[in-house]
This record gives sequence, C-alpha cells and structure tokens, in this order.
Amino acid sequence: MDTRELRNCFGRFATGVTVVTWTDDDGEKRGITVNSFTSVSLDPALVLVSIDKNAKSYEALKNKKFIVNILSAGQEAVAWQFAGREQVGLSIGWEETEVGPKIKDSLATIECEPWTEYEGGDHVLFIGEVKNFSYEEGDGLVFSQGKFRQIEAIENYVTE
Repeated sequence: MDTRELRNCFGRFATGVTVVTWTDDDGEKRGITVNSFTSVSLDPALVLVSIDKNAKSYEALKNKKFIVNILSAGQEAVAWQFAGREQVGLSIGWEETEVGPKIKDSLATIECEPWTEYEGGDHVLFIGEVKNFSYEEGDGLVFSQGKFRQIEAIENYVTE
C-alpha cells in the first residue's frame, strides 16, 4: 500500500486544528499542533489526541496534564508555530490554569488530566479526562487536503 496516497485519501476529511499544550518537567510551556482530536465520552468526559511516536512531544506529553486549544480561524500562525515552523514576530498569549498553560484567543479550550493511553501503530492515543472547558463564538481553523482553511473559504468553494 502506498502510504503517501493513503495520507492523501485521509486528507480529504476536513478536521479542526488544535494545539495541545502542557508544562514540562522544567516548568516550561510546551505545545504541538494536532488535528487528530476527538471527543470520546460525555460520562466520564473524555477526549483523545493522537501523537506520532516520532514527534519530540510524544515522550514529553506522557503522564502530563494537557490542554486542547481549538484554534480560531485567525490563528493559522499559531498552528504553524507549534507545528515546528517558527513564525517570526509571533507572540503567543498565555493564560495559566490549574491544569497548565492555555493559548489566549483560542476558540475553545479543554483542560485534561491523563486518563490512559493506547498504542496505535506509529502513534499513541492519549485519552484525557476533561476537568474544565471554555469556548467562544466564532469560526474554527480547518485543515483539509494538506492546507489550513477557513470555513468561509470552504463555504464559497462548496457553493461555486
């Protein structure tokens, strides 16, 4: 099976864009851009993020409290920053919570304590128990076919 073509196939499924953040053992704020995020359960309240085992963040996130920051349409630079592409001049606004650091101006945030993790091939599935959450009105940043997109652009594409 051609894994590049499989990735292209998976890319046809549009997803929201998140940055998972936590505090490392040295007290530093850390984060990774993740589009493999989903709700798992309402009772108990659980979410899942999938992290590539080759990502630097994989080991750093193990057994850590974390926050899923759902990015707003205007936060593409934030997504790139935490995907490893430095955005010169970008200043990240942080807000400290009992769970850890969250990114200001995110569309929504979900604060989690580690619940469990599962092996998933070349990824690890981190399940977090939701301890707190908040959200704002607005549009989210979307990832589809290898590109960040805004919902307005997708709506225009569909109606053409």
